Amino acid sequence: MKWIWAILFLTLCSCGATKFYKEMDAMEQEFGHHAGLLVVDAETGKTLISHNADKHFIPASNTKILTLFSSLKVIGERVPALYYFEQGDSLIFWGSGDPSLFYEELPESPAYEFLKSSKKDIYFSDANFSGSHYGNGWAWDDYDYSYAVERSSLPQYGNYLKASKPETSIYLSVEPKFFKQYFWMGDSAQESGISRLYENNAFVYTPAINKALDRNVPVKSNPLITVGLLSDTLNRTVRYVNLPLPASYKTLEGLPADSLYKVMMQASDNFIAEQLMLTIAGIVSDSLDTDIGIDYIKETYFNSIPDMPKWVDGSGLSRYNLITPRSIVWLWQQILTMKSREELFPLLATGGVSGTIKNYYKSDPPYIYGKTGTLSNNHCLSGYLITNKGKMLIFSFINNNYPTSSTPIKKRMEQILWGIHQKY
Repeated sequence: MKWIWAILFLTLCSCGATKFYKEMDAMEQEFGHHAGLLVVDAETGKTLISHNADKHFIPASNTKILTLFSSLKVIGERVPALYYFEQGDSLIFWGSGDPSLFYEELPESPAYEFLKSSKKDIYFSDANFSGSHYGNGWAWDDYDYSYAVERSSLPQYGNYLKASKPETSIYLSVEPKFFKQYFWMGDSAQESGISRLYENNAFVYTPAINKALDRNVPVKSNPLITVGLLSDTLNRTVRYVNLPLPASYKTLEGLPADSLYKVMMQASDNFIAEQLMLTIAGIVSDSLDTDIGIDYIKETYFNSIPDMPKWVDGSGLSRYNLITPRSIVWLWQQILTMKSREELFPLLATGGVSGTIKNYYKSDPPYIYGKTGTLSNNHCLSGYLITNKGKMLIFSFINNNYPTSSTPIKKRMEQILWGIHQKY
């Protein structure tokens, strides 16, 4: 067996990768964590560097790469805005999971004008929503933070409200104004700020002079809140009915799908990612349920994936998600067959230019295009690396369980990836 390892070592030396293996080992020893790195030539498929590429890691928001892959396979050019059925003087509609209705990060949804201009009586049903409002393995105490808003069939305003006040006043501004009725004044002895009770839409506001406030607070989803908020925004009555989706329903086309993918991938928008998986489930079945969407993708498109991931949500908020670097690289390879480089790169975070790596990997021209993933004690970056010689590489770099902040990890990753950029 010794001669096999000797040949392997000589092979690594000959390809010039030994330096990077040493750097990976040194990084793991310094931070006492687990790291994986796979770098593959995009044109030839040749593996250039492989360090723990077959080990399973928590991907954090690299899970959104799975969601992007799934969306490209299923959704098509436009996202369905809603499903509807007309009968007599009634318009009955169901949510499709589309996240764009009144969401400030996206263009205006066609659903607004469709519902606003209808001459019929409008009824909303959420009978096609069979999933859970929260994902498996989400931290329960994140419910009060806008990065962990609830899933729903017809989200509005991103499923959160915006509350703000200047330093010089205790007057609180709430948007949408519909939610003002759910606010209560808190005990002045408590710390100033806003919180929501876990089980319902009771918001507690404790004011403070000389302290500004600007906060997005998730709302609790239920059908009555949905129709109440929609009625208030449309300035017309929307009623709730519990009716199943009929076989003869119609689909209202929504926004171009790329407009959603860009925000999801650049800003790492958890809300959009979760809603897209519901949308996928609604397209392949009659139910909005993330598990249905995930199972469909795994059974239909993952026959040749190197290692089957443990995959439980669309955003990566769950620590139950597990995937190997070589499976992430495989996903990027498949995505490149569905989107040309010219179409794909503008959707991704770009080193030194946009998204979550705007302040890292700076170079002119840019050399990193991809997706980050961060949970406490976990950080990763996967995507495409353009070398100094103009060659395109596909990589996945994952770090789990470091007992420090992410800053030194990011700096070391930047050094290693810059070295790869220079070497190849």
